[in-house]
Amino acid sequence: MSGHSHGDIDWADRLAQLRMADALDAEALAPVARRLLGLIGERPAVVDVGCGAGGMSVLFARELARRGGGTLVLFDATPKLLVEAERAVAEVAGESVEVVSLLGDLTDPAVAVPAADLVWASGVVHHVGDQQAALRTLAGLVRPGGVLAISEGGLEMRCLPWELGVGRPGLEQRLHAARASWFEAMRAGIPGSVAMPYGWPRALREAGLQDVESFGALIDHPMPGSDLLREYVVQRVGWFAESAGEWLDADDRAATATLTDPQSPHFLGRRDDLYLFGAKAIHCGRLR
Repeated sequence: MSGHSHGDIDWADRLAQLRMADALDAEALAPVARRLLGLIGERPAVVDVGCGAGGMSVLFARELARRGGGTLVLFDATPKLLVEAERAVAEVAGESVEVVSLLGDLTDPAVAVPAADLVWASGVVHHVGDQQAALRTLAGLVRPGGVLAISEGGLEMRCLPWELGVGRPGLEQRLHAARASWFEAMRAGIPGSVAMPYGWPRALREAGLQDVESFGALIDHPMPGSDLLREYVVQRVGWFAESAGEWLDADDRAATATLTDPQSPHFLGRRDDLYLFGAKAIHCGRLR
């Protein structure tokens, strides 16, 4: 089980988009890293399951260094992403933070993931057929008194004006609806997919955790937005259209193609009215 192993997604191919998202999310997620590490003792061991390009790993490493050090385990199933996470973390970890890299999948018995005081998994569990079983596996990595924290759900990111000068108004809402249909089909297509008809806090309690709580991290980049934001929006709209295009009608597919074409007069990358607004949900519990 890794956040970046689902067969329908080439995560290495999305590295540039992951880097941009990490940069845009960093300000909002730095307090999350600080809050979670504040729940555990000094010089802890932290495992970032499905670390991706290392965005959250960097924040953990920086906070660990500030607090006197510890151990940070980077764990992912995609070699290219793991190398990128290693590079990013090396820039901030310092000598007080021991960094360990693990390539593999939690379902592989040959991969030995060390026990940790904090286990973090962002966007990981929803790629596993039996999500409740996945949470039990993650909880099994937590030392007594330690914390499991996951980032799943929240408020979908918004980035586009209602009218764009091409296609019908409300394109972004239809992109989100198409993406939801894609997600439903993705979940149904995972081998061994099992319904989990309740929310993440209950799922954490079912995994044996106590003191369960949820909180949010607000992502807010107002208009007119930076060059980085504009580039990210172009990538995001293109990715939505690519992954969920079969759930869009022909007019919306044509509109997204025009909006993401640098040669088009409607290219999103030249607009000054793009933004990014949404929220990530974090759910955590303690192993007593």
